[in-house]
Amino acid sequence: MKIGGLQKVSLIDYPGLICAIIFSQGCNFRCSYCHNPELVEPRLFQPCIKENEVLEFLETRKGKLDAVTITGGEPTLQDDLAPFIKKIKKMKFAVKVDTNGSQPQVIKDLLDNKLLDFIAMDIKAPLEKYESVVKVPVNSDSIQESIKLILEAKIPHEFRTTIVESQLEEKDIQQIALLISGADRYVLQKFVPAKVLEKKFLREKSYPDEKFQEIKKHLENKIHSIIIR
Repeated sequence: MKIGGLQKVSLIDYPGLICAIIFSQGCNFRCSYCHNPELVEPRLFQPCIKENEVLEFLETRKGKLDAVTITGGEPTLQDDLAPFIKKIKKMKFAVKVDTNGSQPQVIKDLLDNKLLDFIAMDIKAPLEKYESVVKVPVNSDSIQESIKLILEAKIPHEFRTTIVESQLEEKDIQQIALLISGADRYVLQKFVPAKVLEKKFLREKSYPDEKFQEIKKHLENKIHSIIIR
């Protein structure tokens, strides 16, 4: 695994559980607002943390941590993701993976082999606007297939959208909600202009709180739980 970072404890990244966060290095999307540019842009990469060091740390946290969240970057690009998760599962930790949904076959394999206890997928935009947001060519069929796999999975899941006012209108969010209709949970994430991949996005903003509440109300008949984060 190309591990670009390790957060030793988090109370918010795995719903209901205390977890460590492992950050994989590398991503196939180039979202301008990305808040982990050091995991996306190769010129910003730092030397990777050795896999054994991370596993040794987790051994010391048995009984103190409940779970491990693997995020990125994009974890499903890592060839050895499944073997790595198996090592974590042997320690009796629950495992959550965050993904952009671009690699449905990897998601399917992880689900089929019961390697995940929770999965979260970022939905960047309605399908017709995807490429304008992620700045690379996108196979929309792959995005839809990943959504379908997650909706049909027998494990907890959530979908998430980071909202930059200049990129997504309310109708776009409504379209996303239709894509994931029936989901357990949809998280509307406020864009925070602190650390970004494209510097001009430091001047961008998210919606005001009142707008988020209005959108939430409109979506509640399509999705079980709407969270504003």
